[in-house]
Amino acid sequence: MTETIARCGFVAIVGRPNVGKSTLMNKILGQKISITSKKRQTTRHRILGIKSTDNLQVIYVDTPGMHLGGKTAMNRYMNRAANTVLSDVDLVLFVIDISKWSKEDDNVLHRLKREQVPVMLVINKVDQLKQKEQLLPKIAEFSSKMEFVEVIPVSAKKGNNLDTLQELIESYLPESGPLFPEEQVTDKSERFIASEIIREKLMRRLQQELPYALTTEIETFKTDKGILHIAAVIWVERDTQKKIVIGKNGEVLKDVGRSARIDMENMFERKVHLDLWVKVKEGWSDNEGLMKRMGYDDIN
Repeated sequence: MTETIARCGFVAIVGRPNVGKSTLMNKILGQKISITSKKRQTTRHRILGIKSTDNLQVIYVDTPGMHLGGKTAMNRYMNRAANTVLSDVDLVLFVIDISKWSKEDDNVLHRLKREQVPVMLVINKVDQLKQKEQLLPKIAEFSSKMEFVEVIPVSAKKGNNLDTLQELIESYLPESGPLFPEEQVTDKSERFIASEIIREKLMRRLQQELPYALTTEIETFKTDKGILHIAAVIWVERDTQKKIVIGKNGEVLKDVGRSARIDMENMFERKVHLDLWVKVKEGWSDNEGLMKRMGYDDIN
């Protein structure tokens, strides 16, 4: 009987905003680690998602969408978070949307061509292709952009072809023992996850009304008599934005708090008491000092 070779490695998930990078990682892991919404640039931080099986540990690195334009400190932070990971991984999954190739895809491609790391092209959202006969021509078109080690069409949302994707990923990982305990699924703390859950609920509740310069900061995170007490501040940049987040008679904030609390109780497996406040800090998203204080400090 041949002994299975142990493999472990880092896999970066990169691409322009809104192509389904976080959805892909969550589906592979079988649980939500990165928040998702239809809003561009939902992911702002570099987040590890760890999947451990027999003799295999894959450490996925979900990154913010690489984007053009935007000169604020927040824009620079997100692009830096995506760019700096490329030289430290064993494989890159370049995720694109099958519906179109954009200038932002070209921007990501240009960046990837400067690296020595193998790049696998993951063509996402194939379930949305109305004319199935277009699939092969689309694959041929996108494959010609660069010498990819593999090209694979998937649907991250529905899970189509993800087993094949994971088999291919395994073949590019180095021989190694695990770097993380088998039960660990992310490098982020419960405090960070709570903050992101609140931000996700705001994005989904407000959608187009959502102020771009909005973030959440956890001020209290402690367990007392079996109940997890969380107090969080939602930061915006103007009084008009504060009114949007609170909503008429406080309805938006109540809805966000209710749905965030339910998610937290499921995630942390204990009762949660959640308090939310909305405060104004002008220009925070273009002030690196304030950003670091609010948790945007995980890039060396």
